[in-house]
Amino acid sequence: MQGTPLSGSGDARLDDELRNFSLVRAIAGQCQDMNVDWGRERELSQELQRRSGRPAQGIMVPMQVFETRVTTTTTPAAGPGGNLIPTDFLAGQYIDRLRAKLVTARLGARILNSLTGNVDIPALKGSATSGWVAENQALAASDLSFRKVSMTPKHAGALTELSRNMLQQASPDIELLVRDDFASILAEAVDDAALSGGGTNEPVGILSTPGLQKDTFDSANPWDSIQDFIGSVENRDANVEACAFVAAPSVVTLFRKTPRTPETFIMEDRNTLDGYTVARSTICPVQTLIFGDFSDLLIGYWSAFDLLVNPYETAAYSKGNVLVRAMLTCDVALRHVESFGALEGVGA
Repeated sequence: MQGTPLSGSGDARLDDELRNFSLVRAIAGQCQDMNVDWGRERELSQELQRRSGRPAQGIMVPMQVFETRVTTTTTPAAGPGGNLIPTDFLAGQYIDRLRAKLVTARLGARILNSLTGNVDIPALKGSATSGWVAENQALAASDLSFRKVSMTPKHAGALTELSRNMLQQASPDIELLVRDDFASILAEAVDDAALSGGGTNEPVGILSTPGLQKDTFDSANPWDSIQDFIGSVENRDANVEACAFVAAPSVVTLFRKTPRTPETFIMEDRNTLDGYTVARSTICPVQTLIFGDFSDLLIGYWSAFDLLVNPYETAAYSKGNVLVRAMLTCDVALRHVESFGALEGVGA
């Protein structure tokens, strides 16, 4: 199961407008002396604030900004001196949609959009029991028990400085570079929280969730150790057919070099292990292999991300630059902790 898109309001016309939102104009428009026409961006931000029911400290930027855009250009026509004309921008440069940069979402995490208050999701903890009885004997009564999965807003932010010259050159390639920078910042924050967030100010990620199955890698019997690890998750009734691995690149490299038999290696294919997809992420802790059904990982967003420009911050102001702050409000939770496991000490 693939993750639900990060964007999508249900209003196709609005979504088309949001995709044309200019991140560079939104930043430059908050600098009073740049005289930039950013009426569309202000109007769309107001609509996002109205729909989310909360005001932005700066300007709300829609997640649709990070959808794939393919930009084309033509080279100058051949002629005298044509080979001396420089090309200002690379044809085909585009930014991947933010969801594609999230390894957790790519593996099937469920994305909850446009949340408002705190979230409690009811879940069945214990089922009724069945039993066989003799003729004319009563069945024993049993009760259902319930639990809940809770999510509350957590805030991630980043500060970055943009040059005045960059903001004044509101061309497609500059727009894409700025989008790519912010998409990478947000993707890294969400993935880090989803995999190993420790709670308090940040979400509680997979590796920090109480009750997570944790096994220790046996370097003397690596293949058996991996099979026992998969089996330990399977024995907890996880949907193993839908599971995938997440590992640091160093773990993948180790498995690519570790023999399984005299003729084969643990990972014969670069992207699979024992038939399961392997996603590499430098955010995943080293020496740790995460295995699970990522459709049981919830990532909730309370709004589009909030962009605030400060053109008067001392260091930036002295250079004619502007300081930009981006804030994202989200949380992560596991529907079933039993659907995940961690194999630790790989390569230790």
